[in-house]
Amino acid sequence: MVYRVFLPAITLGLAVGYFGCPIAARAQATGASTTTKHFDRKELPQYDAFIRTLFDSSLLSGQSWPLLTALCKEVGHRLTGSEGAAKAVLLTRKQMLGMGYDSVWLQPVQVPVWKRGAPEQAKLMVTSPGMGRIKKEDQIDLAVLALGGSVATPMEGIRAEVIEVSSLEELKNLPNAQVKGKIVFINQKMDARYINTFESYSHCASIRVQGAVEAAQKGALAVLVRSLTLSIDSFPHTGMMVYRDSIPRIPAAAVSTIHADYMHVQRLLGKKIEVHLQLNCSNHPDTLSYNVVGQITGSLYPDRYLTLGGHLDSWDVGEGAHDDGAGCVHSMEAARLLMVCGYKPRHSIRTILYMNEENGMRGAREYARLARVNQESHLASIESDRGGFSPREFHVEADSQRIELLQPMLGPLMDYGIHRIRKGGSGADVAQMRDQCALLMGFVPESQRYFDYHHAHTDVLESVNRRELELGSAALATLLFLLDQE
Repeated sequence: MVYRVFLPAITLGLAVGYFGCPIAARAQATGASTTTKHFDRKELPQYDAFIRTLFDSSLLSGQSWPLLTALCKEVGHRLTGSEGAAKAVLLTRKQMLGMGYDSVWLQPVQVPVWKRGAPEQAKLMVTSPGMGRIKKEDQIDLAVLALGGSVATPMEGIRAEVIEVSSLEELKNLPNAQVKGKIVFINQKMDARYINTFESYSHCASIRVQGAVEAAQKGALAVLVRSLTLSIDSFPHTGMMVYRDSIPRIPAAAVSTIHADYMHVQRLLGKKIEVHLQLNCSNHPDTLSYNVVGQITGSLYPDRYLTLGGHLDSWDVGEGAHDDGAGCVHSMEAARLLMVCGYKPRHSIRTILYMNEENGMRGAREYARLARVNQESHLASIESDRGGFSPREFHVEADSQRIELLQPMLGPLMDYGIHRIRKGGSGADVAQMRDQCALLMGFVPESQRYFDYHHAHTDVLESVNRRELELGSAALATLLFLLDQE
């Protein structure tokens, strides 16, 4: 019997008749064409009842919170190649084995190793003009974090005058002579006008990624970038940056928004500002790590896959709770909810916990490579990497006709806060499957608070709301369930 448990209002015969047969049989039963049929909520009201069981199970007896608690408190941060990342692989493998997946395996992948070293030190020196030749210098400690991949400063650090720009474009337009020998401070704020804060992020992330390259081309000694957050606080936000082989590699760090604003004000007042910066980071040879993959084998189409995943690595500050512990928990718990609610999927469902999203994408690329080598058929690849907040919508990378066919899913989903299925980016990891999977989807929760925590010391378990996390797991379980009906 394919569908083992349902609500009392739904008869066993109805359940088997609709959920236990292929698309053609269901289309024949409803008189619909197999070429255009997706599913019709009005014709299949039992979907609502089962979706209710998924949400009830998640909210009343779900494992989202215990899973995330273990990941954050037993492991903590999980930078690729670190001891924490290795512990996370073993922990999540054990968790999945205990959930009842048909199979769980580790997928080897070589990953980069970058170490932050001793805590960064930065002092701001502000020189105020005085009477005659007398000048006054004030010093304050700056809250900074080295950007991922940055080189270190010399052991004694770097002290230099700071030149401020508001964008990469402004930096590119400066004469080299104005930049040479200085520390470039890129003070571009996230644009608060965008309702979706990921749009704000995407419009200024280049200052972090490319800032060191642009500054070094003009002879700068180091670069400081304003933290990518809408909050004004004392917590710097790290993240990935790049170098170019033909350009000198200079140290790069993020500075907290409250200190970015302070430096800006001092410059407006006509004061000379200098920074003494000391970074102790280093790059090391690649090492072996793993993706963690769990599978529930499909009853009708075992060689066709629906995947749901998040990235297991995190930056080495905070606990990686929202980024992306929540996505890993969503992915494991969504599959578990289907199992404990008695659902046997028609297609095989895979949970994938990718390694190395933050600074290399190697885990996702290796999964995609092996899927290509093994000629695996992936029907849909879904990603959760936007935090553990309340569900709002799903983004889809597909043609307009395919997106239109997904719209009936909104019927059962709207009761639980999902109001749109629309064209948009899916996620960095599943995007590696773009040439192999016709349907890429991204889970989109409420975004207003995400960048308060993103890549910062504040991304800890306590920043996650348990109920919101549980709603996300149930929403993703529902999406898997509905996609499996095709």
